[in-house]
Amino acid sequence: MGDPVHRLMNQAAQARREGRLADAKRGWTEAISLCRHTGFRHDLITALKGLGQIERDLQNGDAALALYEEAATLSRVAGEPLLLAHTIRHLGDIHLDAGRLELAERCYDEALALYRENAKQAAALDLANAIRPLAILQERKGNLEQAKSLWKEARELYAAVDVPAGVAESSSHLAQLRWDKT
Repeated sequence: MGDPVHRLMNQAAQARREGRLADAKRGWTEAISLCRHTGFRHDLITALKGLGQIERDLQNGDAALALYEEAATLSRVAGEPLLLAHTIRHLGDIHLDAGRLELAERCYDEALALYRENAKQAAALDLANAIRPLAILQERKGNLEQAKSLWKEARELYAAVDVPAGVAESSSHLAQLRWDKT
């Protein structure tokens, strides 16, 4: 398998952690190019999502969308439901950021269904991270009871995997929802 590809991906991920987005973008772009030549689909999916995240960081929503859409298509072909769920969730985030609520909701619903269908293999944190943006979306749409239910589930999952920031955010939203609509 692609030792140079993995080296590039690791360097790109490190550059992002260090805030060197131009270096990260260059690394992910090179990794994508190598993956396209080698045919390693899983690595290509990872690299597409990596570059997609950099484009999101750089506020290039359209570029990020195209990268995540390609990664989703490849994930469907690969037949890996959890990889697809993660990718689709990020597509939903891009749509949510752009105010395309209906498209975001479709993505979140699909991702959540995939996580629930594969519950034995799905990590609780991944499930919580899929529920969270759907709860935000339901709040924005004014579906407050549905949002409350989602925030409760997210809070339980974040507590189970010891993610205090997730528990605090969920609790804050629940408190606000109780205040707004008792």
